[in-house]
Amino acid sequence: MTDFTPWVSLAGGMLIGLSAVIVMALFGKIAGISGITKSIIGAMAPTGNAPQERDWRLAFVLGLIAAPVIYRLVGGAIEQTVSSNLLAMAVAGLLVGFGTGLGSGCTSGHGVCGLARLSRRSFVAVVTFMAAGFATVFVLRHVLGGA
Repeated sequence: MTDFTPWVSLAGGMLIGLSAVIVMALFGKIAGISGITKSIIGAMAPTGNAPQERDWRLAFVLGLIAAPVIYRLVGGAIEQTVSSNLLAMAVAGLLVGFGTGLGSGCTSGHGVCGLARLSRRSFVAVVTFMAAGFATVFVLRHVLGGA
């Protein structure tokens, strides 16, 4: 079980919100991770987006990767429990990728940016993936007896 850390959680949420505002202010784009990642892959292809589109998106993703590394280097403790079942993790990753494609976005795009813009489509998406998440946890923990 992970400890509840309200102040760290609040600070993290504020930083996520700030990054979404900065991306919208500077680039006029939604800070949705699935869209940013998809556009990076598209920009790498010869017929992809302009390099300036690729550059800010690549910097955003590299920041997501670098931030916990830098936090750890300056002495912050990072505790996260992730399954060691690689097959389950691969299937879960593919399902998340399929879901973001089907829902035209992810939790950051719909949940942070879409809800902030009062988008009905994002509201429906958030309700759908939250319900699916609740159902998944219930089945895994209470029906199948997992941890």
